[in-house]
Amino acid sequence: MLPSKQVQAWINKRVKIEMKRGKYVLEGFLKSVDDYMNIYMDDTVELQNGEKTRKLGAVLLRGNNIVSICEAKE
Repeated sequence: MLPSKQVQAWINKRVKIEMKRGKYVLEGFLKSVDDYMNIYMDDTVELQNGEKTRKLGAVLLRGNNIVSICEAKE
């Protein structure tokens, strides 16, 4: 199964995404993903050390800046 197909199974679910350089961890509702792993999320927050630091709202992430994606635990 292609990674983008696995991630598409999480649409409308809460996901956690780690960005390159380990600086950013974002959590929000996955709204769409394409074949390049570009991701659109809504109700997104930034996390540092597991704590929510700021609300970002709707964001578009380029696939080449994403290190890992997982389904977030509520």
